[in-house]
Amino acid sequence: MTNPFSIEGKRALVTGANTGIGQAIAIGLAAAGAHVIAAGRSSCDDTVAQITAAGGSAEALTLDLSDPVKGAGELAKAGDLDILVNNAGIIRREDSVDYSEADWDDVMDVNLKAVFLLCQAFAKAAIARGAEGRIVNIASLLSFQGGIRVPAYTASKHGVAGLTKIFANEWAAKGINVNAVAPGYIATNNTEALRNDAARNQAILDRIPAGRWGDAEDIAGAVTFLCTPAAKYVTGAVLNVDGGWLAR
Repeated sequence: MTNPFSIEGKRALVTGANTGIGQAIAIGLAAAGAHVIAAGRSSCDDTVAQITAAGGSAEALTLDLSDPVKGAGELAKAGDLDILVNNAGIIRREDSVDYSEADWDDVMDVNLKAVFLLCQAFAKAAIARGAEGRIVNIASLLSFQGGIRVPAYTASKHGVAGLTKIFANEWAAKGINVNAVAPGYIATNNTEALRNDAARNQAILDRIPAGRWGDAEDIAGAVTFLCTPAAKYVTGAVLNVDGGWLAR
């Protein structure tokens, strides 16, 4: 009997796979059987080491998406891909009235333009060789909410949700499923300051029905599912993995 939750033999590229959510996603995909290309501007050697130590298959690829056109051009170095996970992202905080054009451009380049170009390159290659594919984009709670002091991040993550839907519309009939996962408050290096602020931490926990911060592995599980045959009829979805935050 074929296991619908296996991606054995598939080749998956994960951006921003050096730490946090991206690292957990890479490890999760490898555990499900994929050969993982862990891509990032910083070294992903630790991620590769963890995967290989657990008996999985992985390699690292340097991918700097601060120049989206150049970064997307590097995708060919990964070879034929079955799965693309666009996890890499940056955030810049400032009051909207003072937000600089430079910060706006930097965030939009990495969080949105690079996602568009990587998805486009992946789809072109898959369609050309008549192959099926899976794309999972990492969205955010701020794909649905406005947030505070992060105008470019909010705009970019709304854009990620929109790109996910248009790509699903155009590519589903060609065998390419495109979905997004929207993480809630996840315990990673990026949220350490929030968790160390007792008042802010408690306010966040009070809003989460699950009563806890999420783990990076919670996101990895959802992403891995969307890449398996079990999710073959799921496309154009933005899956909230937030402990119930948006339901409250």
